[in-house]
Amino acid sequence: MRIPSRLLAVGLAGSALVGSAFLIAGAANAANQPDAPRAAQVSDEQPPSAVEDFSYPGADKILKEKNLKLKRGNGKILLAECGSEPNLLKFIARDRPDFCFKVTGDNGYLSLEVPSVGGVQSNDYNAKVNMTVDGEQKSFDIPKNSWKGVGENTDPAGRPHTLVEIITSK
Repeated sequence: MRIPSRLLAVGLAGSALVGSAFLIAGAANAANQPDAPRAAQVSDEQPPSAVEDFSYPGADKILKEKNLKLKRGNGKILLAECGSEPNLLKFIARDRPDFCFKVTGDNGYLSLEVPSVGGVQSNDYNAKVNMTVDGEQKSFDIPKNSWKGVGENTDPAGRPHTLVEIITSK
């Protein structure tokens, strides 16, 4: 038995209409029932960002306890207790105890702000330290396994330099 296509189209349209009516009636009925499950509401709030900003972890605590302002880095130059292990990157500064960093990986980066730094010991890594003095930037290359005077110890006028970046490489 063959069903004319017009009749088939009308039957399908009618079924769709009846189905829609049941869906609408069910939604209206659920809206009037306080205990009925409801669809989750969509929030206009954005989820928290998962983007890494490379801020130094615990920087506020380190500033308060050690007076070292550590800003941002790639996680390969980490503050360490001097003498706690071999091969630390060691800095000497006027008016403060020596401070050290453990360096990992092939290259590291750390931005910081430490005034009156005068010397660096490098050990297993080449290091480049960038400093500022009177608004200008000065760079010092420290070969691996060496001590080198930097900042005010190399300045003819003895001006205090502020350490602002450490860049290391194997």
